[in-house]
Amino acid sequence: MRIGALEAGGTKMVCAVGNERGEVLERTRIPTGAPAETIAAMTDWFRDKKIAALGIGCFGPIDLRRASKTYGYITTTPKPGWAHCDIVGAFRRALGVPVGFDTDVNASVLGEVTYGQARGLQTVLYLTVGTGIGLGVYVNGQLHHGILHPEGGHVLLRRHPHDRWQGRCPYHPDCLEGLASGPAIEERWGKPAALLVDREEAWAIEAYYIAQALTDYICVLAPEQIILGGGVLHQRQLLPLVRSETARLLNGYLAAEALQDMDAYIVGESLGGDQGILGCLELGRMEWEQNQKGVHDGRA
Repeated sequence: MRIGALEAGGTKMVCAVGNERGEVLERTRIPTGAPAETIAAMTDWFRDKKIAALGIGCFGPIDLRRASKTYGYITTTPKPGWAHCDIVGAFRRALGVPVGFDTDVNASVLGEVTYGQARGLQTVLYLTVGTGIGLGVYVNGQLHHGILHPEGGHVLLRRHPHDRWQGRCPYHPDCLEGLASGPAIEERWGKPAALLVDREEAWAIEAYYIAQALTDYICVLAPEQIILGGGVLHQRQLLPLVRSETARLLNGYLAAEALQDMDAYIVGESLGGDQGILGCLELGRMEWEQNQKGVHDGRA
């Protein structure tokens, strides 16, 4: 079965065709411009691919409540022109196939648990640290949603005692994204992360903030594994610092065997950057399966 996959990002759209075994057969990239022209370019690319379903992992916020009148919409995004965009409806009308839909980070965690190092695990988190910070949550064998999808990048943190920078999130500057995203690093130090390799204080502060968030996630969700991704994690010195700082903050409180080996518990991506697109394939496969059963009739 041929399945379409769309990893919808703020700067580019990655479109792919694969199958239910997670084999990517072809792909392309389309710049993220105005919604009408961007969606038209994507539907034109998919139209002759003979796909049975499409899975979309999308930047947000998005509406994932199937009973909602705006299910499948991008909602209040700051991306110009994309707020209140019915992205699922546009593809459903253009292609006439079932469309699975979730956040980009939930697609990434789904890719890891389906095809990557987290296969066989039931509760896994995927945190991406880049231009923004997002959290994919897979709990008890399912992607997690509630009144909204998780917004793990906006958990509130204690300030590092040596950090006097004001933060950049317009809603709450002491949140993880406001203090630890790629743009936050660049604004704090006056240089992008890639040019701060030897600046030990920069990475100590970054690890301090990420580890605080991970400690909170561990205490609330008790994941079996945490996967870290995104451009900031390309700095290889950061992951070991995050592991050691998380262990320090936990301070032996949780007597779980998994926490005795932080190298295996907090890990990097395992799918060469394809976790998102592979998760989108799985979203499409799952939606096709549910559609065959009649579970999501009218919400293909």
